[in-house]
Amino acid sequence: MLIEQLVTSFIASAAFGLIFNVPKKLLAHCGFVGMSGWFIYILFVQYDMDSIFATFVAAFFVAVVSQALARMYKTPMTIFSVSGIIPLVPGGLAYEAMRHVVVNDYNMAIQLAAKAFMISGAIAMGLIFSEVINQMMKTWASR
Repeated sequence: MLIEQLVTSFIASAAFGLIFNVPKKLLAHCGFVGMSGWFIYILFVQYDMDSIFATFVAAFFVAVVSQALARMYKTPMTIFSVSGIIPLVPGGLAYEAMRHVVVNDYNMAIQLAAKAFMISGAIAMGLIFSEVINQMMKTWASR
């Protein structure tokens, strides 16, 4: 089960890189970033961590790995981070929220939509927090 999820997240991340015209030599790296972020998420969720916190940690990890690969290959970080966060995006949860709206189950729709928004916020905070840490380390190193 875990291997299937890792392979699927690798393919999804690399395929999303294709959509955004990532250079072909970097597609495997984009897939690796997405797969490793999904692995971190699954690892935290399996050990009974909250899915929002697990998403935050995984997004932070995706951003750190993206920064390292961007330096290594002298490319923009967004090449790796945008493809890398795709497996973490709560698309299925948002779909379920809208489905419950359509069938007039508003209580469940609000719960699911709130969770989807919090997960989306956790992704954004993980990416931003990583960049803040990176900037702080650059400032510290230059002193």
